[in-house]
Amino acid sequence: MFLQANKHTFALKFIKQKYLMYSIRYIFVVLWFGLGSIFVSNCLHAQEHHATETAHETVEQHDAGDFSVKDFAMHHIGDSNELDFLGVFKIPLPCIIYKDGSFDVFMSSVFEHGAKTYKSYELHHGKIATTDGSSFIDFSITKNVVGMLLVALLMFWLFTGIAAAYKKRANQAPSGKQSLFEPLISFIIDDVAKPNIGEHKYKKFVPYLLTVFFFILFLNLLGLIPLFSFNVTGNIAVTLILSIITFILVNINGTKDYWQHILWMPGVPVVLKPLMAVLEFIGIFTKPFALMIRLFANISAGHIIIMSLICLIFIFGKMGESLGGAAMGAGIAIPFVLFMYCIELLVAFLQAYIFTMLSALFIGLAVAEHDEHH
Repeated sequence: MFLQANKHTFALKFIKQKYLMYSIRYIFVVLWFGLGSIFVSNCLHAQEHHATETAHETVEQHDAGDFSVKDFAMHHIGDSNELDFLGVFKIPLPCIIYKDGSFDVFMSSVFEHGAKTYKSYELHHGKIATTDGSSFIDFSITKNVVGMLLVALLMFWLFTGIAAAYKKRANQAPSGKQSLFEPLISFIIDDVAKPNIGEHKYKKFVPYLLTVFFFILFLNLLGLIPLFSFNVTGNIAVTLILSIITFILVNINGTKDYWQHILWMPGVPVVLKPLMAVLEFIGIFTKPFALMIRLFANISAGHIIIMSLICLIFIFGKMGESLGGAAMGAGIAIPFVLFMYCIELLVAFLQAYIFTMLSALFIGLAVAEHDEHH
């Protein structure tokens, strides 16, 4: 029994080492597509800014001097070309613009935090836009890109270290980082991948599931650090790319039986088969759409609530005019903010788990073999 247990433990550690090494490769795949989504989002923002510039100017003139909870919250959860450190100082980031066949590379500090323009560019709510409305491609390193790069580097360091520890300490108890993350790694393998995908096919998809779980988890936790106001998973472009990767994995690994159940449902009257095929085909796209919206909405909602509660301090204090009002606002806001932070900490783990679990479930449905049609 003891020898069998040792053999099982060694095999389990060897398998985890292999999974982690494959997960390192998935980190860069997810990061590559994630960065692409941010670049596309930047370009869309620039075009949207020019289309609505006049309307914004009118509203800003009308509301001059008024404190806007909406603008305050959206500014802090949105992406930008600079890192805002607690509102005390700002760290400029590289701006890389492709326009008219050439690249313009400069630091966002040339805008003096939006106080002036540079060449034909301006900084509008922390994002680059053109003053003349001309189109361009934005490859800038924004706040969300910095967040993804930090998490990718953290995961690379953690996974390589843990994989090396599994190899070095094959017959020993885990220690350090290995002992800290082994429960989570075992949980994803034993309680998410195996039950949803199946004993015989789960191993192929474990590296992706581990990668997407820790990628989302670390991004969510990074967003709870009140230093730079990261909100990467609250960016719908990022959640879109994550859901598309799951969508691709599900459908390229779908079995003949999977596609038969979608295109020509067995066990259903022939008259209903075309209708069922249309509904099932729509379902192919609604599944990743649900993944995208669920993660985006839950993370964004939490950040907006916290920022709105903080706004109570400014509202009661009338932007510094009333010290007593500000103290009252702080007395009301701080307990609720601390409570929301505790809830958001739970949500950070919960949303990473839900995205991973549903991805495993969708993959399991695609690779399952049905012995009996119904």
